Amino acid sequence: MRKGTFIYLLAPIILTCVVLIRNSELETNFLDKQFSEIEHYIPHKDSIDTLVSKVDVAWHLDHSLKTINKICEALEKSDPKAFKFNINLTRIAVFTYGDFTRGVAQSPKIVLPPKVIFKDSLYVQLEEASKNLVKIESLDTKAHFKHPYFNVLNKKQTKRFLKVHTHHHLKIIKDILKE
Repeated sequence: MRKGTFIYLLAPIILTCVVLIRNSELETNFLDKQFSEIEHYIPHKDSIDTLVSKVDVAWHLDHSLKTINKICEALEKSDPKAFKFNINLTRIAVFTYGDFTRGVAQSPKIVLPPKVIFKDSLYVQLEEASKNLVKIESLDTKAHFKHPYFNVLNKKQTKRFLKVHTHHHLKIIKDILKE
């Protein structure tokens, strides 16, 4: 077998392995680093750079925490027996890449921050998010929620989404603060 043919046969196998690894979050403390960053950025909540984002740091923090908490609630309320496996190419691409394009998606109203965001509220939501992530570990693997762009996500896919989504907003915050 020639070297070129071997590479063509091996490349799809390697790509499949990368996709499978990048599309799941197995560890229970998968957002610990991001939670530390969120806590670090709370004192900078009023910072804004309209060249980076139309909204301030507080908006991104609040939205990220609301997203985590609302999705955890949805997972808890879901019926694992109702979960149906589905393939979504956009989800596969985003989860593999680990980020998504800024300004493309619209946030559902349920996770939009209020007009005024208090520092104490961010700390309370962060504590709630930590507790919620512990709770979802005990849920069935087919606990799920319906995402507006990625279709129905099971628990493992949801954990990957939360990681990618939180990373996305933390990157914006870092750009606002010029870090």
